[in-house]
Amino acid sequence: MDAPAGDCPRTVSCGNDLGRALRRWRDRADPADSGLPLGRGRRAAGLRREELAALAGMSVDYVIRLEQGRATSPSTQVVTALARALRLSDDERRHLFRLAGRPLPADGRMPDQVPPGVRRLLTQMPGTPVSVYDAAWTLLRWNPLFAALMGDPSPLRGRERNVLWQHFAGRGPGAEVEPGPATRVRHTAEQAARFEAATVADLRSATARYPADPRLRGLVAALHESSPRFAGLWDAHAVGSHTTAAKTVDHPRVGPLLLDCDVLHAPDSDLRIVLYTAAPGTDAAGKLALLDVVGTQRI
Repeated sequence: MDAPAGDCPRTVSCGNDLGRALRRWRDRADPADSGLPLGRGRRAAGLRREELAALAGMSVDYVIRLEQGRATSPSTQVVTALARALRLSDDERRHLFRLAGRPLPADGRMPDQVPPGVRRLLTQMPGTPVSVYDAAWTLLRWNPLFAALMGDPSPLRGRERNVLWQHFAGRGPGAEVEPGPATRVRHTAEQAARFEAATVADLRSATARYPADPRLRGLVAALHESSPRFAGLWDAHAVGSHTTAAKTVDHPRVGPLLLDCDVLHAPDSDLRIVLYTAAPGTDAAGKLALLDVVGTQRI
């Protein structure tokens, strides 16, 4: 339970600058500004820890550890989410990044450089298709097994490599889209609805983190114009993230593969690392093993 605003719990050390700043900003925040109800049981003004955690997309335990000084090096993604949830001014946001020891994201643009550690990951996961995307779901890098599974993305350029463009742009009357990784994935109606809601919400979250990125603004405008389905989801103003799902990939030579798709976030770079795996002993696992041997050769 939260202590009264402005006070530290007696059993907790609040001697760290980052924790004190987060606590002050949380106490100052108006729950109504975030659309939260003002219940009669609220002991003090401001956001509860549970509310801040929900708004920032992290665990309550992590918020507590930050405020108590037991977590002192939050990632850039975490700091960005906290600044947004606390509705900080530009000066306060810069101060928060300094307290966290993180550089302020340059001019509000999406990172598109893949760190060496992530590049090494692509070569060190044999038997697993792996791909790396920016915050707008544009494909940046991939390993050979991903190319064998989804088709070689090398000839694709610009928006042709974007997952949302691949999915939505070919759905309108007369619309055309270059063949690419997204086109081999088969969704049921229910899976498609979940995928679309999650990816559009994730894209909206990216626009809040990178409001000055021209590529991101251009992508949203083009999708909004070309796809009524995207426009309806976008105008609903949902915010969220695309994380884990089951997918069926229709490979032109080995046939359908039922795979688990897990989305990991690369620390400090806001990149998405996507891994496709099959349960051991399944038909899909055997097909992945075959693709790993023959690659993009004819089977």
